[in-house]
Amino acid sequence: MKKLQGAHLRKPITPDLLMTPSDQGDVDLDVDFAADRGNWTGKLDFLLSCIGYCVGLGNVWRFPYRAYTNGGGAFLVPYFLMLAICGIPLFFLELSLGQFSSLGPLAVWKISPLFKGAGAAMLLIVGLVAIYYNMIIAYVLFYLFASLTSDLPWEHCGNWWNTELCLEHRGSKDGNGALPLNLTCTVSPSEEYWSRYVLHIQGSQGIGSPGEIRWNLCLCLLLAWVIVFLCILKGVKSSGKVVYFTATFPYLILLMLLVRGVTLPGAWKGIQFYLTPQFHHLLSSKVWIEAALQIFYSLGVGFGGLLTFASYNTFHQNIYRDTFIVTLGNAITSILAGFAIFSVLGYMSQELGVPVDQVAKAGPGLAFVVYPQAMTMLPLSPFWSFLFFFMLLTLGLDSQFAFLETIVTAVTDEFPYYLRPKKVVFSGLICVAMYLMGLILTTDGGMYWLVLLDDYSASFGLMVVVITTCLAVTRVYGEKSRGRQSRALCSGRTGVYPRAPQYLGPWSQGPGFPVGAAGGGEGLLALVGPAGGAIPPPLPCAGIQRFCRDIHMMLGFKPGLYFRACWLFLSPATLLALLVYSIVKYQPSEYGSYRFPPWAELLGILMGLLSCLMIPAGMLVAVLREEGSFWERLQQASRPAMDWGPSLEENRTGMYVATLAGSQSPKPLMVHMRKYGGITSFENTAIEVDREIAEEEESMM
Repeated sequence: MKKLQGAHLRKPITPDLLMTPSDQGDVDLDVDFAADRGNWTGKLDFLLSCIGYCVGLGNVWRFPYRAYTNGGGAFLVPYFLMLAICGIPLFFLELSLGQFSSLGPLAVWKISPLFKGAGAAMLLIVGLVAIYYNMIIAYVLFYLFASLTSDLPWEHCGNWWNTELCLEHRGSKDGNGALPLNLTCTVSPSEEYWSRYVLHIQGSQGIGSPGEIRWNLCLCLLLAWVIVFLCILKGVKSSGKVVYFTATFPYLILLMLLVRGVTLPGAWKGIQFYLTPQFHHLLSSKVWIEAALQIFYSLGVGFGGLLTFASYNTFHQNIYRDTFIVTLGNAITSILAGFAIFSVLGYMSQELGVPVDQVAKAGPGLAFVVYPQAMTMLPLSPFWSFLFFFMLLTLGLDSQFAFLETIVTAVTDEFPYYLRPKKVVFSGLICVAMYLMGLILTTDGGMYWLVLLDDYSASFGLMVVVITTCLAVTRVYGEKSRGRQSRALCSGRTGVYPRAPQYLGPWSQGPGFPVGAAGGGEGLLALVGPAGGAIPPPLPCAGIQRFCRDIHMMLGFKPGLYFRACWLFLSPATLLALLVYSIVKYQPSEYGSYRFPPWAELLGILMGLLSCLMIPAGMLVAVLREEGSFWERLQQASRPAMDWGPSLEENRTGMYVATLAGSQSPKPLMVHMRKYGGITSFENTAIEVDREIAEEEESMM
């Protein structure tokens, strides 16, 4: 025995389990790896993509209207409070999940296959939204091309689409500033241009009889999909470059419109109407609900876009800083957009001699009727009209990039070996399919279908998805991983976690230090714990603690009490209140004076319920795939997959050691030391995290 031990000391042996693939030479690991997933190629790609995704059409045509109808400047109080309670924490949560795993909305549920239905629900929601959102971009393109004239086509009456009610509402004041005509019985040229020429809605009897396809809208929709496809052709490598223009240029145009607006006569009248605080509105629950809804939909939480973008980050990207930059930047942009819009509306109300509230609208009514009409009252009206619609185009394209990238990434991550090498073809097929499904929106009655999709596709279903995600992360995240016991091959024991403070010792000496040189296989014992003692199971703790520990591993610090309190209680409770409110205050869809028939309402409700039903359906599938009793199946389905964790081996420490397919070393820090020649601050963080795990294990002994 002594001879054998002496021979071992004379020639240190590195166990195969501790060797990296490069140490073992040309060894066939029998593992086929998919094509490279890709990453952002520039430092600002991710940040600008998130800004472009969040700052969209809603900042221009929804926030200003919601602000003035819910207390003006007083609305900012619940707005920023809801931003702190819901917006920032949920934004950071989704970014953290994506960056930690480098996976899309479907594959990220390796964390707990029981909740994979939430990922499928995300895809359904974002798919429905992408179909009608690109139709809005098609409308913007239509107006953009129509602005390339010396006289805007919606400036005058007398065209074939105008009726006898058409009246040019401009410059018709008398000496006292009062209008000699009653405008309530008339229609502006811009309104008839939108409804009777662009939509040709008079050719439809309702949602049940959509009428014929409008070839000009059909071509605009085709162009919109071609633009989107070309920009996502190479995934984030191409879209990450496009956003340098599409995410920044709208701010230049918005600044130009703001400067032009505030210099118009009557502009202060609109701004005063926009921001005059009416604090008695704060006593109404409706105001707080409206603020939460604006934050929820403006930041795009729950659609999977944030998770997808973060999945292309490097493991240590500072998403904590990026969270505050994007969320606060989004809020400030909404406020600035309100100044730009209401300054022009104030000028318009003075020109027409009517109160501001009679010209202020929200949604498409603002973008395609009121603001275009205001442009006709300005000198160089085609120029300002072109700038306005070009701003809307760039705002809309950024969000559409995110929607398509979310769908493509989610499916290719689920089937990487088949689809990732053919991602371009798959992206093209998705665009073609969605274009064909969106053709009904180009018909005479297409606006009815667009309103139905807008009202139901991302309503209560999206809230259920986000609530489910919060509960899964805070309650279930990081349960003992199934199959991970088999990775403790070096000991033959059933422990889950390697004992970090013990196995880090020899390798902290520097690269090339012979493992086991301390004698008698001590390096191997350092991996499996003290001789004769099995590694204890992990301390049972809430999912939020494990989630914070993983963020610590990734960013170098743990989220504070503010984030933990919001994730555990405040954010889910607020979303639950929103869900209950939306159900209690349910109102049937309508467009103008048209009321949707009962079958259309039922179709919309089923559309929202389908995304909700995907969650229990996914749970059923996950449970049926397991073995044992129902409770055992449920437990197994709620545990992470064996390969859950950081995508790169050098980032996998502690409980994530040697859980990748083909992994040859349970010590990823060796990769770092071979690569960089030492231990970085992030490796020190990993050591600290592993030490916390070991201390919890020892407390259980």
